[in-house]
Amino acid sequence: MKISSTAFLCLIMAFYLPVPATGQDNIKLFDSLLTSSFPANEPGGVVLIARNNQVLYRKALGKANLELNIDMQPDQVFRLGSVTKQFTACAILTLAQQGKLSLQDPVTRFIPDYPRGADIHIAQLLTHTAGIKNYTGLSKFTREQQRQDLSARELVDFFRNEPLDFEPGTAFSYSNSGYVLLGYIIEQITGKSYATYINENFFQPLSMTHSFYDDAVTIIPQRVPGYKYTGNHYENAGFLSMTLPYAAGSLLSNADDLLKWYQALMSGKVVSHAALEKAYASSRLSNGRLTGYGYGWAIGNVQGSRSIKHIGIVNGFVAYVVYLPDEKLFAAILTNRENAPDPDILASRMLATLLSKPYDYTEITLTESERSAYQHTYVLEDGSRKTVACQDGNLMYYNPGALKARLIPLGRDLFRINASLTNLRFERNQKGQVTSFTQEGTELPIKGIANSDRVSTLKRIIVSPQQLSAYTGKYQFNPGPVFEVKLEDGRLYGQVGNDKKELIPFETHKFFARDLDAVIIFNLNAQHHVTGLTKLQQGEMKALIVDSHGH
Repeated sequence: MKISSTAFLCLIMAFYLPVPATGQDNIKLFDSLLTSSFPANEPGGVVLIARNNQVLYRKALGKANLELNIDMQPDQVFRLGSVTKQFTACAILTLAQQGKLSLQDPVTRFIPDYPRGADIHIAQLLTHTAGIKNYTGLSKFTREQQRQDLSARELVDFFRNEPLDFEPGTAFSYSNSGYVLLGYIIEQITGKSYATYINENFFQPLSMTHSFYDDAVTIIPQRVPGYKYTGNHYENAGFLSMTLPYAAGSLLSNADDLLKWYQALMSGKVVSHAALEKAYASSRLSNGRLTGYGYGWAIGNVQGSRSIKHIGIVNGFVAYVVYLPDEKLFAAILTNRENAPDPDILASRMLATLLSKPYDYTEITLTESERSAYQHTYVLEDGSRKTVACQDGNLMYYNPGALKARLIPLGRDLFRINASLTNLRFERNQKGQVTSFTQEGTELPIKGIANSDRVSTLKRIIVSPQQLSAYTGKYQFNPGPVFEVKLEDGRLYGQVGNDKKELIPFETHKFFARDLDAVIIFNLNAQHHVTGLTKLQQGEMKALIVDSHGH
């Protein structure tokens, strides 16, 4: 998701407002936080917070329709995206309670011709551990394909012959394909369409009168259009046939109906409490590692309080619902813009305030020597790697070749990952050497173990604007895009399309990207003229200069 720089700064500033104690002051705090996140003249959203089924806060923000200049209303209807998955999961659990399936049944019991279906269980579809490729990530899921209606069976056939990403049960990989199969299985068992089943078994009995299966033809009162932010303006979101998200993401609802849904869930009206407890528990892989995902819900926490939650992102919309079972706290954030501020951060901030455990960050200052103690490559439980490196006077945290985040020191061995609610808590051995960290945030904790890989400190060197200007120009990667190097206010920037990043000099003709794990080395000929560049980013790519600004 992309956030405009102005909205982003307002959002971050709002996070550090003093936290008041009274309910009325909480409302003022929430208003300030949300109105800065959703400007009045931009696509907006609806936020609802409740405790013990009592609504504490219900607010509409921004515009429901830009073309008609209509303000958002609290009962507007939004696409839910992947929040749909909890409805699909509960449908499967309902059928299991009725004895019509077992979560250990193989897929082939219901789809006999599905390749490798005998090795994949229903439970693995629910928990994203089946290894089935995510069809929305396939190269053939083109813009043209996204405009075409498919039946449930045609959608299954769209990905059925793709090889598995891993053996079932051995890894976690989020896959919409698994929930497409679950929707199709519901249809095979009940003889009804997925849309009809959900409506008859959940929406109608629970009086969820603003909840629907989405389609482009039906007139749906209070439905809002979705928008995306492109460059420096909003556009209507790209068309998507809602036959394609299907049981993984095609439902519509509003905040009030979602509260009804959780009231019914928690009172045992949807499925049994025992079934829900399993749905809200993290699944385990065959090696015993927790995945952080149950049956249609992600598992997390807010300041130590257990949470179940899900985000949905679909053309023009971001939806988010979180529930704290022990405190009976509920929050829903529904937006009609793809570039919405991270709803997990927004909701967690508000819920933490209601828990009287506000997120409170005060930055301290570290010396260069103190920072360097944390500089390592760390291996995570899933085998992936994270790097902590000293760069330009800051500690940066990143996956190799990926975007970097600044680590903000809060105390000895405690850091916040910039612009997030996630902390790194480092551990030391008896000699005082940093050996590991625990990443703590709104998800399950993650452990990282330091290895012996060398990580270099990168320090900015002084290069005059005249010297920097020699590098400016357009460079052509083959194959690849044009990379433009610009000089602005005495600093060098590299830009592809609208993506611009500062390039910081650290050796002669060598620069590192401030926000990305990449190094640019400019290549010169015998006459000391720049002829091209080499980009080091999880591999090496070369580009030739095609338009020099510096000569």
